[in-house]
Amino acid sequence: MKLSTGLSIGMAFVGILLGALMGGTSPASFLDIPAVLIIFLGTAGATGASVGPETMSKIIPLYKVALKSKPPDVGERVALLVSLAEQARREGLLALDERVNQIDDEFTRKGLQLVVDGIDPDLVRDVLEAEIDGMIARHHHGSAMFTKAGGFAPTMGIIGTVMGLVHVLQNLSAPSTLGPSISSAFVATLLGIGSANVIYLPVAGRLEGLSKAEVELRTLTLDGILAVQAGDNPRVVAEKLNSYIAPIDRVSEEEPPVAQVGQRERAEAA
Repeated sequence: MKLSTGLSIGMAFVGILLGALMGGTSPASFLDIPAVLIIFLGTAGATGASVGPETMSKIIPLYKVALKSKPPDVGERVALLVSLAEQARREGLLALDERVNQIDDEFTRKGLQLVVDGIDPDLVRDVLEAEIDGMIARHHHGSAMFTKAGGFAPTMGIIGTVMGLVHVLQNLSAPSTLGPSISSAFVATLLGIGSANVIYLPVAGRLEGLSKAEVELRTLTLDGILAVQAGDNPRVVAEKLNSYIAPIDRVSEEEPPVAQVGQRERAEAA
């Protein structure tokens, strides 16, 4: 079982806090309110100015995507496309019209509808590739927001530390306060670097990974839809689409996708 993004980030926090405790530092010493305001509000402001309010308004949904979303099931998509190829080869493309509305994925449904409508294959490819390009652009804006926040946060930490050291230098006449003041100043650097490397950059990496997986799935779907339109042999379609899947995750030769789909359809009919 793969660890979720939220659990992995939690592990990072636990590791940092346990290290602090074992070193004799109380986690409460990191809760410096001025440093928290400088880092998190400063980073939010700089990021918002960089990406714009429209993208910043999506920060909560994007966090949910990064923490909860799972990579798409490529094997299931291959099985669907192979079953479509088998039906189209047996009954003709117009027979797929009844299955269009049964498909949950909007991209697959749109491509299949174009095929059923008799659109030229080159135009089908152009339309679906435009959909993929648009999705890539949207996903890039979302992940870029967290990447930029990961760049701004350490800088905000340095700003907070410099401000704290300025305060220290203004109070050299009170030696008893120097230790706590210097410690408080460096908390800003710690929070800036920590938030960048434990929160922002991991979320950006997760979103980029999910986007890449979705692009690969849609590219596979595009190839499958064009193969269905061309009337390719279902077994050839399966072999072609399985090239997108890691060998260890591919359907075994003893039970190819066509057989699996056929069994599933017979079970549903029963």
